[in-house]
Amino acid sequence: MIRAILIDDEEHCLFTLNLLLAEYCPRVEVVASCTSVIQALDCIEKTKPELVFLDIEMPFMNGFEMLEKIKPISFSIIFTTSYDQYAIKAIQYSALDYLLKPIDPKGLVAAVQRVEQHKMNPSAEQFQMLMDQLAQKDRRFSKIAIPTIEGYELIPADQVVHCKADDNFTILYLKNKSMKIACRSLKEMEEQLLDFTNFLRVHNSFLVNMNEVSRYIRGDGGYLIMTDGTTINVSRARKDALMKYF
Repeated sequence: MIRAILIDDEEHCLFTLNLLLAEYCPRVEVVASCTSVIQALDCIEKTKPELVFLDIEMPFMNGFEMLEKIKPISFSIIFTTSYDQYAIKAIQYSALDYLLKPIDPKGLVAAVQRVEQHKMNPSAEQFQMLMDQLAQKDRRFSKIAIPTIEGYELIPADQVVHCKADDNFTILYLKNKSMKIACRSLKEMEEQLLDFTNFLRVHNSFLVNMNEVSRYIRGDGGYLIMTDGTTINVSRARKDALMKYF
């Protein structure tokens, strides 16, 4: 069982999330539901949860500010939020998890499964990256957090040449000829890189940094030759989107 705390200032949201967890995630045991940050901090100290569902938008102190008061953070976190584009981007780049309200059962199950599979608490570097981005909204993201088997790595996005799908993992090929295996699907990696306009999904299995494309060879879908010499197939369905770059 995963011991969890739910934190949200809206009682109907807590009620709904409790119902969803009971029905779709029976391995999650809700040990407390909190409607305020003060109550939540006390519950976290007393119950030592393994997982916290944390609403971002709360009065007096938001979820991010609450986390700054907890050191070290010894539990996994799934943020819950209404649509806040910048906060969501900051969460994605930090490789942290979130659910949009109203919460979709499939998304909830997938988020809980990631917690079960990886069994890693967020690193201090991830939270520092998150807080830095939230504090400086006018600055563009330059790095992404990559969840690996060992932990997390912060990688400058412009060092990624291309990404390749490998079941539920993604292999990142970097300019220095090294590879990183991310515990994220290619779709999730695409979402992390969404704000970098130079990244494009050209195939079900490939996401490329367009700044690292040397040549495009025509064909049914054609293929790309990258700066590191790698050949990347382009699917017919994604060819039109690629052509907009040329």
